[in-house]
Amino acid sequence: MYANNELMFPPYVIPMLRDQRGPEWQKLVDRVLSIEEDSPEALGFCLMMIRLDGCMDCETDSYRAMRGCGMCAIQTLRRYKGSDHDLLKLYQAALKDVEAFLEIGAPVGK
Repeated sequence: MYANNELMFPPYVIPMLRDQRGPEWQKLVDRVLSIEEDSPEALGFCLMMIRLDGCMDCETDSYRAMRGCGMCAIQTLRRYKGSDHDLLKLYQAALKDVEAFLEIGAPVGK
């Protein structure tokens, strides 16, 4: 009955998102796919998607959750009214937040 879903945006969904936007977006996705999942860049990408998708407000019995994280993320990107450049700005902001968090000495992936 329920699709495969997580509590927050999972990295295994990233490859599904590559062809949902234009060349700038595809380049970002390719970059994130080429690095470790626990790198600041990959974590920044996931944080951006968590914010865009509204993962923090998602309930496991909601329609979004029942469709699964992949479908939710794809739908979010399709409905996003901004440009790829706007998405890259959101990514840079999320990356900056991850880097600021790491500067205070919080371990990642441990």
